[in-house]
Amino acid sequence: MKSAVIVFPASNCDRDAATALKQITGDTPAMVWHGDSDVPDVDLIVLPGGFSYGDYLRCGAMAAQSRIMRDVKAKADKGVAVLGICNGFQILTEAGLLPGALLRNAGLKFVCRPVELMVEESQSAFTRAYKHGDRVHFPVAHGEGNYFADEATLDRLEGENRVAFRYATNDNPNGAARNIAGILNEKRNVLGMMPHPERACDPMLGSTTGRPLFESLIQSLA
Repeated sequence: MKSAVIVFPASNCDRDAATALKQITGDTPAMVWHGDSDVPDVDLIVLPGGFSYGDYLRCGAMAAQSRIMRDVKAKADKGVAVLGICNGFQILTEAGLLPGALLRNAGLKFVCRPVELMVEESQSAFTRAYKHGDRVHFPVAHGEGNYFADEATLDRLEGENRVAFRYATNDNPNGAARNIAGILNEKRNVLGMMPHPERACDPMLGSTTGRPLFESLIQSLA
C-alpha cells in the first residue's frame, strides 16, 4: 500500500504516522510538504495530528487553505483514501471534506491520556479488520476535540452508519456530541478521528489496537 503523509508547519505527529505506516505496510510513505502542489500517486493520504500553524485562528483553519489541500480534495473526490488524525480531523472539517466542527474541550483543558473507544462501523475500508462493538484503546492529545454538528447532521451520520468510532460511555474526554470520536464522509473514503491509532500500533506504546485500522486499508486495497 502506497501512502503519503502531509507535513504542515508545527505538526508534531507526522513522523509517528510515517513510522506506523512503515512498520505495518513495509513501505516508506512519501512526506509531502504543505506548500507542494501535488500528492504522489498513492492509495492513502494521511493528515497527521499536531498543531499546524500553531493553532492560530482556529485549529486546522489555516492548514485547510494550504496549497496541497487542493490536490488532497481532488484525490479524495476520485476515491483515494484520506485519514485525518486529531489536527488532521480538524483540517478535514475546516476544508469541508467532513461535516461539523471541533470545538474547545468541554472541560477547557488539554487532555492527554489513553481512552476506550467502541467500533461502531466495521464495514468501511478503514475498519473492516474490526468487529462491530470491539473495544479499542487509543491515546488522545488535544484541547479542541469536542465534535459538534447540528441535530440533523448528527442524525444523518447515525442513519448512514458514518460514525466509525465512539468514545466508550463515561470515557468521553472532550464532551463530543453523542460520544463521537470518528466519522466517515458520504463516499466512505475519508475518515476523521480525534484519537491517535498510529500511537497504538506497537506493544511498547501500551496498545496494538490501532494496527487493524491500517491493516483494514491493506485488505481493502488487496
